[in-house]
Amino acid sequence: MYSLVFYVPESHLESVKQAVFSAGAGSMGDYDSCCWQIKGQGQFRPVEGATPFLGKVDELEVVDEYRVEMVLSKEVKARVLAALLLAHPYEEVAYHFIPVQY
Repeated sequence: MYSLVFYVPESHLESVKQAVFSAGAGSMGDYDSCCWQIKGQGQFRPVEGATPFLGKVDELEVVDEYRVEMVLSKEVKARVLAALLLAHPYEEVAYHFIPVQY
């Protein structure tokens, strides 16, 4: 099992969650679409060569984002990652997988 953690702007929260749920993340026993989320602020500065979804090159951007966490099995990890990257609006998606025991 893995815990997937990713950060997504508020505008794309539900669509990105649905994409990774459809790929097999967020299932625990007799439940699906399970996650934990919290709103916060992310910041970044696009550098030369970037094509940012939000903000401008060489300007610091602060945006309302959600940190989303959910579990997934090893068998769906590649499919979930592909779905996350496809659905997410950012050029560089901030995410990580953490091995967990369940």
